[in-house]
Amino acid sequence: MKRESGATLPVWVENIQMPATTPLRDNITCDVCVVGAGLAGMTTAYLLAKEGKHVVVVEAKKIAGGETSRTTAHLANALDDRFTELVRLFGVEGARLAAQSHGKAIDKIEEIAKDLNIDCEFKRIDGYLFANNREEEEELTQELEALQKIGWLDVVLRKKCPVDTLTALPCLQFPNQARFHVLKYLAGVSAAFLEAGGQIFTETKIVRFDTGPVVTVVSEEDFAVSANQLVVATNSPVSNMFSMHTKQAPYRTYVVAAAVPRGVVPDNLYWDMQDPYHYVRLLHGSSTDADTDNDKDRTEQTSTAAGTDLLIVGGADHKTGQEEHPEKHLADLERWMRLKFPMAGELQYSWSGQVLEPVDGLAFIGRNPGDSKNVYIATGDSGHGMTHATIAGMLITDLIMGRPNPWEKLYDPARTNLKSSGEFLKENLNVAAQFKDYVTGGEVDDPAHVMPGTGKIMRKGMSKVAVYCDEQGVQHQCSAVCTHMGCIVNWNNVERSWDCPCHGSRFDPYGRVITGPATKDLDKAE
Repeated sequence: MKRESGATLPVWVENIQMPATTPLRDNITCDVCVVGAGLAGMTTAYLLAKEGKHVVVVEAKKIAGGETSRTTAHLANALDDRFTELVRLFGVEGARLAAQSHGKAIDKIEEIAKDLNIDCEFKRIDGYLFANNREEEEELTQELEALQKIGWLDVVLRKKCPVDTLTALPCLQFPNQARFHVLKYLAGVSAAFLEAGGQIFTETKIVRFDTGPVVTVVSEEDFAVSANQLVVATNSPVSNMFSMHTKQAPYRTYVVAAAVPRGVVPDNLYWDMQDPYHYVRLLHGSSTDADTDNDKDRTEQTSTAAGTDLLIVGGADHKTGQEEHPEKHLADLERWMRLKFPMAGELQYSWSGQVLEPVDGLAFIGRNPGDSKNVYIATGDSGHGMTHATIAGMLITDLIMGRPNPWEKLYDPARTNLKSSGEFLKENLNVAAQFKDYVTGGEVDDPAHVMPGTGKIMRKGMSKVAVYCDEQGVQHQCSAVCTHMGCIVNWNNVERSWDCPCHGSRFDPYGRVITGPATKDLDKAE
């Protein structure tokens, strides 16, 4: 697989062969059209195909070309917003349903992997939430009390963490969490969907949504798919111009990975309690073998490491497009890894991804607010993309099939929660503050000051221009105004992209859109 959402290379994409697909080259009809071929879209498509629906999937990139490939693939119902907060926001029953739904999502992944005989390294393991100071230790006790309120009684407070170097203080042990290789799993699900009669059209960017009793989506090449039902599973919903984007905020999150001797770090999930928090898992060494020319040096390191595991550490989040030096976040993350895991070897992988944080902590899955009742969305992964994606597949399938689902109200995209109004106000004031960039100066006055392989914002009269200088020294200019809501983009020198600081749209160095909610490329510079 190639890099489609950024310059860095996640471990998952190596040695993965997705099923063969082609772009849409005709006008077609179906029962259900799914836009987006990541885990949420393909899970939904597969489950609907099993119900006998004729399903067509359209994807702007390749299968898993978006954020699914940039995960760390934790499978947890130990939710990162904590159950003390979820009880406050949703009550005891809402928090219980949140834990239950994510647990059922893990069960569903395990079930599908077994039914389809997918060798995706799925394994049930424990998760550990650990404290690093006395204040956090008290928060652990409060979290345990909240868990007991919702009836999750097999979570245990342990005096000692399985990894001595992580902390000397207590931790909560969550049973029945899991981990897997996400792209091995997705390749198997995609193949099974095609075998069930489904269709997948890749490199097909949808630029128009016509909704009503029959929904029609139209590609950039002017081919259309008409369907009775539409599911938009594009991480950030590209069919929705404004309303959903006020209820969630985009964050960049970072990952580093290094070899550790096998067995030295117990095979569990680990999370600390900092803000932003760190999250840790293992991948067995055999999964890191690679054989690509571009990564030959790393291939030699990993393919000979039969007696090692790959330690995968994530965290160091920040608002998308609002960090001048994102590379510092990777350095901070590596520093933390070496402090907590002194046995870690040379760094073998580093990458970043994008998560959408809902103001109340839970995803938005269901009917799209303000749209016709046959349009569904899945967004707001909140750092639990794998389980939220699988919940989306289960819940939306029930909605389309006309079956009741106990999670419908909890994840309803139209919900409002007055108890999260402070977070809603904070995030939207942050967005409003980004428009100050219209009146500030540029980062450079002359495009000649932009170094090869980098990008800078330059003021040109009353407008701002995004200037990229490629490795050969050739300069490329486009408008710095995001085509979604008009914010000024900023250069991301980790992923070599132009990132919007308002709602998280991202564009490649030449201004081509790679991440929604924008659907149009940056305009050419005047």
